[in-house]
Amino acid sequence: MNKYEKPSLAGVEVGELNWRTSSYSNGAGGMCVEVAPLGAGMVVRDSKNPAGAVLAFSAAEWDAFLAGARDGEFERRSATR
Repeated sequence: MNKYEKPSLAGVEVGELNWRTSSYSNGAGGMCVEVAPLGAGMVVRDSKNPAGAVLAFSAAEWDAFLAGARDGEFERRSATR
């Protein structure tokens, strides 16, 4: 698997993955997402609905997301109209 290839969820028991929740979570549950490594990439799910949809990201996509988060690319800004 190269860094641009998304991990496949085929045949994966999602509940058995090593899910992690951010230390920035409010601790009350339901306010965060969970991430788990899968192959060379990462998968993400809603902590409120662990049996729901799982999104898969290649290593390159995940690295780009983390770089954007570190650089403040996703900071909330007031809407300008």
